[in-house]
Amino acid sequence: MKPLIIIPARYASTRFPGKPLANINGKSMIMHVFDRAKSFCNNVFVATDDERIFDHVLASGGMAIMTSEKHQSGTDRINEAFGKIENNQNFDIVINLQGDEPFIEPAQISELTNLFSEPEVMIGTLAREINEMKDITDPNKVKVVFDKNGKALYFSRSVIPFIRETEKTRYYKHVGIYAFRAEILKKITAIQPCELENTEKLEQLRWLYNGYNIHLAVTHFDNISVDTPEDLKKL
Repeated sequence: MKPLIIIPARYASTRFPGKPLANINGKSMIMHVFDRAKSFCNNVFVATDDERIFDHVLASGGMAIMTSEKHQSGTDRINEAFGKIENNQNFDIVINLQGDEPFIEPAQISELTNLFSEPEVMIGTLAREINEMKDITDPNKVKVVFDKNGKALYFSRSVIPFIRETEKTRYYKHVGIYAFRAEILKKITAIQPCELENTEKLEQLRWLYNGYNIHLAVTHFDNISVDTPEDLKKL
């Protein structure tokens, strides 16, 4: 199994323009992510639609690929980037590593890729148990429920499962790192968005809606993602 990591990064974030270039202890956010990915494997690229990010990554010793400005999701962006990588047929697993998680643990990437030791796994992602009530009710924290075999049943910004009575249950937060078998990446990016995706603004619902299984590994690492300048101050 030979993995390839692609980090989608765009400059024009609505809530935090220029986020990939934000400085964290003397290093840009995107290079924090890049360097952590490199500690897992050598095949790491940043996929961007902005020359400032492209030039910065190259100047910092990384590898970058220019992509279209028209992509609606990071998955679409990494699919284009994957098609531009020389000898891409040598890679059978493509990992979509979010560019706004500067403290991603390389061990989490390993947990994700280990899912693919099972031939039936086409798409993989991570989940972590939620321990704070505020995260359960926060629509920016995507919740996920899955079956006994670790296959996702649904992702939602709402509280799932709903507690009808007083019995306690476990809640899991979706950790937004994905891995795909290369042939599946091409197929899912050719599918049109569905009503569920448009409603929740979660692209993984498009894949479930069209019959693609998503397998999950439960991680014990807590990720700190950056969505706003306020999140950056917390770091």
